[in-house]
Amino acid sequence: MPSTQAAWLILAASVAAEALGTVALNLSAGFSRLFPSILTIACYAVAIYLMAVATKSIEMGMAYAAWAGSSAALTAVIGMLWFGESVSAVKAIGLVTAISGIVLLNFSSGGA
Repeated sequence: MPSTQAAWLILAASVAAEALGTVALNLSAGFSRLFPSILTIACYAVAIYLMAVATKSIEMGMAYAAWAGSSAALTAVIGMLWFGESVSAVKAIGLVTAISGIVLLNFSSGGA
């Protein structure tokens, strides 16, 4: 069982894998391009595996909330920076709210 600190690093790697998988999904053009399609499946499998490892030391609800919120925020930022997706005040407020929610959840659970 990883230490709590290691589990959070593992969860962060899971978030990165999920975001990369989502970028690859976008590049796969509906699974019509081989390499991005394979990368999508591999990244999602790695993301789920790493989250499973992290939940050995982090409460399941906290781990999933942090993973889902962080993945969504990271993916939105990548979309804005790399794919030219729209940037608005409402979107920025939503991202800040999601990140704030994750921080508050972490404080409520004592960080573990």
